[in-house]
Amino acid sequence: MAQLGLGLDLSTKRTRKREFLEEMRRVVPWSQLIALIEPHYPKGKTGRPPFPIATMLQIHFMQQWFGLSDPAMEEALYDVPLYRDFAGLDGGMTRLPDESTILRFRHLLEAHGLAVQMLALVNEILSGKGLMLKAGSVVDATLISAPNSTKNASGTRDPEMHQTKKGNQWYFGMKAHIGVDAESGLVHTVVGTAANAQDINTAEALLHGEEADVYADAGYQGIQKRCADGSVRWHVAMGPGKRRRLDLSDRLDAIYDQIERLKAGVRAKVEHPFRIIKRQFGYTKTRYRGLMKNTAQITTLFALGNLWMVRKVLRKA
Repeated sequence: MAQLGLGLDLSTKRTRKREFLEEMRRVVPWSQLIALIEPHYPKGKTGRPPFPIATMLQIHFMQQWFGLSDPAMEEALYDVPLYRDFAGLDGGMTRLPDESTILRFRHLLEAHGLAVQMLALVNEILSGKGLMLKAGSVVDATLISAPNSTKNASGTRDPEMHQTKKGNQWYFGMKAHIGVDAESGLVHTVVGTAANAQDINTAEALLHGEEADVYADAGYQGIQKRCADGSVRWHVAMGPGKRRRLDLSDRLDAIYDQIERLKAGVRAKVEHPFRIIKRQFGYTKTRYRGLMKNTAQITTLFALGNLWMVRKVLRKA
């Protein structure tokens, strides 16, 4: 009996992962991102020559898309030909990046704040194509759990994370606060804080400064008093209890209810980016210790999420 797999061309199967990578290869602005990193990348005048920036950037993005740690990414490069092909490592390469090389590249991006610059670059490109109008913003936050185990080298939980209560459940971790374009739902600003930080304290930091209207849920009530200069109009949701007490048979209360429905329709745009990083990219728990590293990762995820959201338009262009 012939063994299965002999003579098969495994590179021809159109798997979902292969199609995803091919699509992202087309929509990510690789040349502009490489130019952003190049001034900070080591030149390798002595010792072994460094891997090309394009290779390391593609590996870094695959880590974000598939939720791989540095050691897991190294092993995946050995085990998965598709990953090597995407990173350009199948063309006669005599070595593959190890986990230390992958770690150093990530640290380089973190040290120079390049995740924020990548998001800004992506948004500049999307704005140039008319995909981001910047007339209004929606702000919101989501909880990101962190490991609460103390079975680590320090014997403690991450000191920069914190616990908070939402509803009847306690969470330990951080918050990802975002500001998105009210028209397209694309993320323009990302701020990371401990989980117990009040949403209202971060609200103004989520604005890009060009919007005229800002939409937020009931957790931001009172923000109008903090922004008394009148530079923007805040449209904050009515408290749930107050809305439940509305008498819809009363004409004025019915108008209030309709206004709340319209505001909720705009605020719904902010949920789409959260869904992409949590469901499409599988990001549900912090990987690193410290807010700086995790905020850099989240910012990168939202930049890639923006490209994923408009991939069909970019592909046509």
